[in-house]
Amino acid sequence: MVSLPPETRTWLEGIGIDPQDEALWLEALTHGSTAEPRNYERLEFLGDRVLGLSMAEWLYRRNDGPEGKLSQRLNALVARTTCASIARDIGLPPHVRLGKQAREDGGADSDNILGDVIEALLGASFLERGFEPSRDLVHQIWKDTFESDAGRRKHPKSALQEWAAGNRRKGPEYEVVDRSGPDHAAKFTVRVSVHKVGAVEAEGPSKQDAETEAARRFMERYG
Repeated sequence: MVSLPPETRTWLEGIGIDPQDEALWLEALTHGSTAEPRNYERLEFLGDRVLGLSMAEWLYRRNDGPEGKLSQRLNALVARTTCASIARDIGLPPHVRLGKQAREDGGADSDNILGDVIEALLGASFLERGFEPSRDLVHQIWKDTFESDAGRRKHPKSALQEWAAGNRRKGPEYEVVDRSGPDHAAKFTVRVSVHKVGAVEAEGPSKQDAETEAARRFMERYG
């Protein structure tokens, strides 16, 4: 009998989900680096569509702007960095199931992994509860971001992604330009660039930390 860890069940209940098929929810939280036979990839595929439709309907009903403006806002709201920021806000990272190496590499704070997992959770929600409760969950956890609450501090990478989309620029590109030091005290240098705007470099003890700092510096300089 597959069971959710008690703390994960409590967390899911805290965001309004009462898991019935625990194996389904474990799958949604499981990265491919584990030895588990099933991981979140198929559910992420489904959840991506649930999120897109939920957000498109929400924007259509709450905004009378033209199609181009709606698409621009939609792209910012469902961007990988935005999804990752939402995941951090609701306390998802400790519940992601990672293999040892992926965890040591900072997978629990990876924008790609967190963004995928939150979409996988929406896929699981759709399968177990249907579209309307899943749409309501999107409305609940995206509310502050959707309403652009001026008092809410966004994660630097999310802020940069939205800034780029809002200024009709291609999304930011991150590149590791240097890695030095031993594994237990590594130092990463990352360059973030936005086409036809500029580029900024920053250092950090992990790739994710360096990317976050680079995004923060970019927004200070160009935002």
